[in-house]
Amino acid sequence: MTNEEKVIIFQLKDEEYAVPVQHVKSIERMQHITRIPRTVDFVKGVINLRGVVTPIIDLRLRFGIEEELYTDTTRIIIVSVGTIEAGLIVDAANDVIDLDKDSIEPPPEVVGGVDAEYIQGVAKIEKRLLILLDLVKVLNPEKLDVQLAKESLN
Repeated sequence: MTNEEKVIIFQLKDEEYAVPVQHVKSIERMQHITRIPRTVDFVKGVINLRGVVTPIIDLRLRFGIEEELYTDTTRIIIVSVGTIEAGLIVDAANDVIDLDKDSIEPPPEVVGGVDAEYIQGVAKIEKRLLILLDLVKVLNPEKLDVQLAKESLN
């Protein structure tokens, strides 16, 4: 039984975040996003990814970080939790590492301006501070209007 978890590290503004690799389906380059009316501002719209209509969330907006223009390093991380699949727009996807679960501490109230409700914990690795996201809370369907978005396309 290993005490390590593989995580994908990505960047938002000056902070590094991590999500468990088992929830990540793919990492995509930025592509055309079809806007959907009457959705919350952080839901940018949907993309058709290999035949699957996938809602796209701008994590900067989700966490109340100022929006920036997308660049060559901007990525969409396709994540899946339970029945929900969505793409997360991030500034850059940095690397995949094995994270020692013992190095994860409970989150402080606010980390890098992100509300603790979205954070599972923080981990210090050498000089890096990784913020582990709670994808269940980030993808909370009540806040996302994802069903509404999908229904409006049908």
